[in-house]
Amino acid sequence: MKGGKAMHQLSLHLEVVKLKGFERKNNSAIREFELLGLTRSPEIQRILFWSFVFSYVMALVGNFLLIFIICTSKKLYTSMYFLLANLSLVNVLSVTTTTPKLLHTLFSYRNTITFYGCITQVYFFILFLVTEILLLTSMAFDRFVAICYPLQYTLIMRKELCAAIAVGAWVSGLTNSAVHSGLVLQLSFCGSNIINHFFWDLPPLLKLSCSDTSLNETMAFVADVIFAVFSCGLILTSYGFIIRAIFRIRSTEGKKKAFSTCSSHLIVVIFYFSAVIYTYIRPTSVYSLNRDKYISLLYSVVTPVLNPVIYSLRNKEVKEALKDFIGRGRMFPRN
Repeated sequence: MKGGKAMHQLSLHLEVVKLKGFERKNNSAIREFELLGLTRSPEIQRILFWSFVFSYVMALVGNFLLIFIICTSKKLYTSMYFLLANLSLVNVLSVTTTTPKLLHTLFSYRNTITFYGCITQVYFFILFLVTEILLLTSMAFDRFVAICYPLQYTLIMRKELCAAIAVGAWVSGLTNSAVHSGLVLQLSFCGSNIINHFFWDLPPLLKLSCSDTSLNETMAFVADVIFAVFSCGLILTSYGFIIRAIFRIRSTEGKKKAFSTCSSHLIVVIFYFSAVIYTYIRPTSVYSLNRDKYISLLYSVVTPVLNPVIYSLRNKEVKEALKDFIGRGRMFPRN
């Protein structure tokens, strides 16, 4: 009896060891992932490196300059420019989440990233993605109020409401990102460690996992409907009322002036939402990662560069504030 009991205990011990070994394999065997990046050609990598260095610097300079002008010009102390300053801050943080790692990969030819580095990147990327969507939606509502209810604009878009909108956008982004990142931590990665992308994103992540990702996909779909589809619907509704109000204006000059106040925002929305919806509003089974990683460049790198340019060149008030800023700089004598 004692020998049988000993054998039984030994068998249980071996099962526990096997189970712990299996868990270690699933949860901690893969500590580092390899990013395929955009290209394997050293010549093209060098060209891309300097191109993205230029883009990154332009994004930082353009958005920080826009934030500075909005904060220092009393003419721009309105709800629209308060939301625009928040959007520029999101652009700075968003492009900083992806571009430095991309530059490091292109410069050093080291395409590896740690597991926790991946989780950190996906957390911040989703955070800024959702926050930017909500801010663009809020700016569409602001333009709707400005054009359709101009006499009530200052009453409706008061400071308290603008602050609540901005805080709500950031909190929603933080909450959504925490949910997705928490679900990612529950996944097992026990097979391939090669990511067909230039940064850590949900679609290639779910394809890489050897766990059941149905809950992740369901939550991602719910987030897509709430933040992308619903927001896009609100923007389209707002612009439907805006276009109707513009057509009711009798003078051609009045129509041009009304449209000019929202044209820059409309351009940004069309460019940004088309890329985001194309990338995320599809089942993971039909993703083409080779193509999608180039599409993702539009909203992760290109958009933060274009936003300050579009808002500066197509906005009369911003251009006037920029001229005033340059003019103040010329007042100081040179040594």
